[in-house]
Amino acid sequence: MKLRHIIMFMITALLYSCNGNNKVLTYDDYPVYDGTDLELTYSPTASKFKLWAPTADDVKLLLYDNGDEGSATEIVDMNKSDNGTWEIEIKENLKGKFYTFQIKIGEKWLDETPGMWVKATGINGKRAAIIDMSETNPDGWENDVRPPLKNFTDIILYEVHVRDFSVSPNSGIKNKGKFLAFTEIGTKNTAGQATGIDHLKELGITHVHLLPSYDFASIDESKLEENKYNWGYDPLNYNVPEGSYSTNPRDPKSRILEFKKMVQALHSSGIRVIMDVVYNHTYTGEKSHLNLTAPGYFYRFNADSTWSNASGCGNETASERTMMRKFIVESVVHWATEYHVDGFRFDLMGIHDIETMNEVRAALDKIDPTIFIYGEGWTAAGSPLAEEKRAVKKNAKQLKNIAVFSDDIRDALKGSWMHSEIPGFVSGTDSLEESVKFGIVGGGTHSQVDYTKLIYSKESYVNNPTQIINYVSCHDDMCLVDKLNESKPLNASVEELIRFNKLAQTIVFTAQGVPFIYAGEELYRNKKGVHNTYQSPDSINQIDWDFKTKNKDIYSYYQGLISLRKAHAAFRIPTQDLVQKHLKFIDLQIPNVIAYTLTDHVNGEKWKDILVIYNGNRKAKSITIPEGVWNVVCHNGLINLNGLFQVKTTNFIVAPSSASIMYFEKEKEKTLAPKKTLAPKGE
Repeated sequence: MKLRHIIMFMITALLYSCNGNNKVLTYDDYPVYDGTDLELTYSPTASKFKLWAPTADDVKLLLYDNGDEGSATEIVDMNKSDNGTWEIEIKENLKGKFYTFQIKIGEKWLDETPGMWVKATGINGKRAAIIDMSETNPDGWENDVRPPLKNFTDIILYEVHVRDFSVSPNSGIKNKGKFLAFTEIGTKNTAGQATGIDHLKELGITHVHLLPSYDFASIDESKLEENKYNWGYDPLNYNVPEGSYSTNPRDPKSRILEFKKMVQALHSSGIRVIMDVVYNHTYTGEKSHLNLTAPGYFYRFNADSTWSNASGCGNETASERTMMRKFIVESVVHWATEYHVDGFRFDLMGIHDIETMNEVRAALDKIDPTIFIYGEGWTAAGSPLAEEKRAVKKNAKQLKNIAVFSDDIRDALKGSWMHSEIPGFVSGTDSLEESVKFGIVGGGTHSQVDYTKLIYSKESYVNNPTQIINYVSCHDDMCLVDKLNESKPLNASVEELIRFNKLAQTIVFTAQGVPFIYAGEELYRNKKGVHNTYQSPDSINQIDWDFKTKNKDIYSYYQGLISLRKAHAAFRIPTQDLVQKHLKFIDLQIPNVIAYTLTDHVNGEKWKDILVIYNGNRKAKSITIPEGVWNVVCHNGLINLNGLFQVKTTNFIVAPSSASIMYFEKEKEKTLAPKKTLAPKGE
């Protein structure tokens, strides 16, 4: 009989209670512990251990001198306490020791576990560590503050893998692949251009989104010389930093201190930190730290008692159960308070229930309402959780200040994620204009968007632009350069591919909502055509910092887009009402051309009116624009916020596969008049 069948048999047996009514108990009948002291409460005079294991018949605490080797030096029976908990207090200073729990159900002792609430571990996360968390704070930690943030639409997200960021030989960074790489200043590529954190400041992003940086299971921290790679979507210990990203994974304090130093350095540079969190599944099911404390409780099962698998990874957690919800909420609070993390990206957020996500928001609001929450508004497969309860994008209006990714604008711009050969709007494909417009208005309701023509959604699904993440690529699937190359039209040149790339990101950065880019896109990064690189070598995944020199024009353009967005509030409108009132599309009746205006100093914008034009055609197009003296700041792959030229006629030629952006400000016409005036030529 398989282990999972044995465990399910035991669980089923335990769910029957001889209470006089022969009532069948369910997971909802499990006792709930509402205290905040689960796992370990340490002091120099005593350590109190508490474990929630409601179906256990016995629980042992095992103490060790070492984080991964040797036998237990002491084994202590824990005492049954209130609401499904077991506890024991040892009145001595245990700092520097390690421990595990082991529970007995019926006649069977399950495997040892450090517990699911564990906050410090030895190497590879097998044993919990007893440390004084106050000793893990870097100098000046008490003065660390979050960089200022007014609206979520002011955010510019930069998704990066810790190892990718620094491991390249030309990064100029000493602590390659480590948290500390983000603390190094003055680093340069081969040509002497800024890399690392100096590059991030120079680029202008506001938030670094770190791919999973909690303790994940796929990397053996004792064999780092093997240089194994993984994205980290395989959770082991949710509340502990990943050991392979520290300089000494055997020292429980090292990973904690170095993670905090990273956050501190980014904050000092004006950059906030987002954590990618994966509460939707665990690396293993039966032998996860969750299942070894309360078998079955933390997961969903199908009607036939098999593990449900909406994650596509073999299991899915049950966020709707009280103690799982409590764990998720307390976990994000721990990262936001102990580590000063500024936001969370929820992997496969659609697996979680709406109520849990709103409780996460409420808990973080008590700490700082500017902490940003967003996630993937979908699942990887079906789930026993009813769809109306899921935190999927179609239910995003029920989520309170929680954003979702827009696959609508993503695939409209670059083409299908499933079919790499299918191109999108920026590569010349027509009939995608309405999906692009849907992205431009921030995924909300707008009278000039035909929702029947969208490629995925058929109605708006957010309350305000603050709830939408606009992007064209991320770590998943092909990166933008590879996708555009794979789907390029016949005879498309290298120069055209760059045009497609610039146009795609121009739309992302000028659309209403929150823009998101994948690290290295600003350098024209590629991954050699590999679709999913979750365990590909560094040669595929690393950011080649010499690309910054090689692709200087592209980098300068991305930098200009970010400067444009940050300097002009019209591209950062926080409410749907303001978008509907001040964003007006121009009915051009030209396939693959979209034009719109942002009017009347919207959102405190210093320019009175702004005109934006996107030409998805591979040929120049002549269009009629509103009368006025227009000051062009973006045209034909160039950006200059001081102005490129002026246009005084109503006839304008927008270059192939590119965007033109211009503004009108009547009271400054006289001072701008000496600038060169012309009607641009098409390319």
